[in-house]
Amino acid sequence: MSELSFTLLDWGIILFYFCFLVFLSWKREGEDKDEEAFLLSGRKMTLPAFVATLVSTWYGGILGVGEYSYQFGISQWLLFGFPFYIFSALFAWLLAGKIRMNKALSLPEAVGNFYGEKAGRFSAIPVFILVSPAPYILMLGLIFQYLTGGAGDFLWYASAVALFSVAYVTFGGFSAVVRTDMLQVILMFAGFAFLLFYAGVEFGSFGKLWNAVPDNYRDLTGGQDIQYILVWFFIALWTFVDPSFHQRAAAAKTPETAQKGIFISIVLWSVFDFMTLFSGMFGWAILGPDLAEPIMVYPYLANEILPVGMKGLFFVALLAIIMSTMDSYLFLSGQTLGRDLLVKLFPNSSNNRLTRISVLLAAVLGILLIIVYPSVIDIWYVIGSVMIPGILLPVLGIYIRLFTLKKGWVVPTMVVCIGISLTWLVLGTIYSTEAYSYTFLGLEPFYPGLFASILFWLFGRDKSEDLIAETEFTRELKNE
Repeated sequence: MSELSFTLLDWGIILFYFCFLVFLSWKREGEDKDEEAFLLSGRKMTLPAFVATLVSTWYGGILGVGEYSYQFGISQWLLFGFPFYIFSALFAWLLAGKIRMNKALSLPEAVGNFYGEKAGRFSAIPVFILVSPAPYILMLGLIFQYLTGGAGDFLWYASAVALFSVAYVTFGGFSAVVRTDMLQVILMFAGFAFLLFYAGVEFGSFGKLWNAVPDNYRDLTGGQDIQYILVWFFIALWTFVDPSFHQRAAAAKTPETAQKGIFISIVLWSVFDFMTLFSGMFGWAILGPDLAEPIMVYPYLANEILPVGMKGLFFVALLAIIMSTMDSYLFLSGQTLGRDLLVKLFPNSSNNRLTRISVLLAAVLGILLIIVYPSVIDIWYVIGSVMIPGILLPVLGIYIRLFTLKKGWVVPTMVVCIGISLTWLVLGTIYSTEAYSYTFLGLEPFYPGLFASILFWLFGRDKSEDLIAETEFTRELKNE
């Protein structure tokens, strides 16, 4: 593998990209005149904008995807693709239209309106953690460390780019995020299309690649045990509680825009999954099986095979994929921390101002988190395994009557289930004999928390709505 070869033209393309982001984020007249305009673009987002911002935001962990596809092949699709298609489709079918019709401006506000202020306030804590920008700050730091020849600590680069995003996100609000996402979704597809083309020229056809990789790369499970695979299917439930999905559904022009936009996004994600999957496998074939840093397979492959200019374009594509998600998560983190959690402590401050200050705090906390967990997949796994079991049913219960809990059961459900998963994670970390393993007593931490959540639902389910519906149904039958 050769040393990084970057020309002034390549650097010029990256500089132009950052300048163009600043231009796109420039605030238009009236974009923050009220909360709805600042947080949801006035609920006027069109179908193209909806698709662009959802597709680019939901695919931010590009280096983690590359790391996995380089090491395990097509099982990337089974773990990081297929489950999310299923739950995204269910989200569109069951939730998207209802979220658009809900008056709440955020997920914790929706919880608070339905279950009470205490539940809404507490739900802001797991929501804030779920949208931590930490994985994306980590990836940006690694890329810029590579681009500068390894000079300096990656944390400095990560911090610099994160603060750059803080500046234009706090200035332009959600409308700025949407405008930059429309650019970034074009870049992400173009960059990987060029990478695949040049990889094919360098190595050969997809058929040749398929025959060259080890047998386990062609195995849909990738050699993983069933419990590990199922955990990632359960983690895909993240879709139901992900604030970026809720925010975009709420910001859509109509309920139909939200539903249709998600189905179009699923098609685009499946195409992009194909591109990233085979790019990682081409990385194995061209760079060899012994990369010291598999997480950097895409940057290494681009440096090896792309010509001048095209190399800069691909790195811009990588930055666009990561920054589109980081921007959205920074904004959502700030909104959750400031508007939904801290507003009671600072009653004289405007919600928009608290959101802007909290965006900066979210960036700082994200930087601290990557010091503890310096792995993208590790951060995803830890956050998803601990937070989802506690918040899943309370959120579903807002929109689906079957899962509605009694108001007095909501906070205990969140506290106990998150606490159980967190305890299991800590015990697994202490007693597991395998590196990066969190199993304790043979179980991943997600399962005990989910089991507790099911028990809370069985005993704390609100059946009053069912009785009302049954009475109305009986009345209608009598009338007939």
